[in-house]
Amino acid sequence: MRKFNVKVNGKTYAVEVEEVGAGQGGFTYQPLQQAPVQQSVQPAPVQQTPVQPAPAPVPEAQKAPKAAPVIGEGELMTAPMPGTILDILVSEGQKVNKGDIVLILEAMKMENEIAAIADGVVSKIYTSKSTNVSAGDPLLTIS
Repeated sequence: MRKFNVKVNGKTYAVEVEEVGAGQGGFTYQPLQQAPVQQSVQPAPVQQTPVQPAPAPVPEAQKAPKAAPVIGEGELMTAPMPGTILDILVSEGQKVNKGDIVLILEAMKMENEIAAIADGVVSKIYTSKSTNVSAGDPLLTIS
């Protein structure tokens, strides 16, 4: 048996812990009466290193803007969620109707059909197969 003093929530308790041989595992906890214990150990001095101040956050207006595609007239379709482009079912110059499936986006191991948001002609495709896209990334423009 080994005796230890354990401090819990500011109260000190004397406990005995029985060592168990290899293969038996576990330990036995037998609480004893509360024993007053004087702390005789002095904490070691801590050598402090100077802390560098954190850099000031850069305001949104000063951050480099994400390269946005040059958009003429038309409806820009953006990725509704992050994922991987599995297939592009249209080509530039192709006529589409609102609701036509224009590409397949894999997200969370599901294939999502992305439909045209307007009637018109696909004027520009900004992505390609096997490209990883984030939510809001430009996919194509319909004019």
